[in-house]
Amino acid sequence: MKQTITFSHFVDAFRDHGRENQFSYAGLRTLFDYMEHWEDETGQPYELDVIELCCHWCEYASALEAAAEYGEAFDDEAEALQWLEYNTIAIGFSGGVIIANF
Repeated sequence: MKQTITFSHFVDAFRDHGRENQFSYAGLRTLFDYMEHWEDETGQPYELDVIELCCHWCEYASALEAAAEYGEAFDDEAEALQWLEYNTIAIGFSGGVIIANF
């Protein structure tokens, strides 16, 4: 049995699992859009698993901050984002970046 969810349901699922502070609202939107795009690209349905998403994805205020978490220092946000994109999945958005943990 499959249920299609909206962004509102997606946000509610994080709240229901006590993970409402794991990502910002904009970060959740970015992650939701990415997962929908992934489904469209692969033709595979994604079964929502909030805990899995929280374990595999992390939000940072900037690519510079994310790169620093991995011991890399850059002078430029674009350079840091490029490094992240080379090493993992990095999704920049207004207000931050979501990366797949590596």
